Amino acid sequence: MKAPFRANAILFDLDGTLVDTAGDIGAALDALLVENGHKALGEATARGLVGDGARALIEKGWKVAGLPAPDAVTLDKLTARWFQIYEADIARNSKPYPGVEATLDALLKRGLKLGIVTNKADRPTAKLLKALGFEKYFGAVVGGDVPFRKPDPRHVRIGLAALGSTPGETAFVGDSPNDAYSARAAGLPFIAVPYGYSLGPVENLRADVLVRDFAQIAELIA
Repeated sequence: MKAPFRANAILFDLDGTLVDTAGDIGAALDALLVENGHKALGEATARGLVGDGARALIEKGWKVAGLPAPDAVTLDKLTARWFQIYEADIARNSKPYPGVEATLDALLKRGLKLGIVTNKADRPTAKLLKALGFEKYFGAVVGGDVPFRKPDPRHVRIGLAALGSTPGETAFVGDSPNDAYSARAAGLPFIAVPYGYSLGPVENLRADVLVRDFAQIAELIA
């Protein structure tokens, strides 16, 4: 396959792109519900609510459980407690998607600069990467503890600056509308993976390229 992109750097989303974290994220939601005297939603239901951050996860979880929406103060407390539960065993079931490690190894050996731009908060991002042994791959990791988060393109631009790269030499790989919009608005070509947490058909992302699997990314970058 002829590579359509000439790039010397790639920025990646994390959850739903590099690592399937939904099981652990959903399990923490269920534990939070039970801890507050409610019934767990179950893995399949909780997993389906993942993709928009911890606060949105809790709001959606409470709604699906038929519970009154928590007020702002209560939501803050629930979110803080959710992070405690989640981070206590952050990689129990979370695993890299097939082909991720081998592809990252190959890209590094070719001299590409690799970075992460994720809405996941900084602390759990660092814990997850350490638990998986992924720190070695990335020259820059920009989490959600910044003034701007995807879909704001300024989040991607912070990632570019941290990696020491520019839009003209960098591609973005992700799985969601937030990834697609922020990458395009920042001037980067967008590569979509065929799985993840897009909450809709991945074809709707209108990516520059929709890969058949993660390993194909190595073929796309000249």
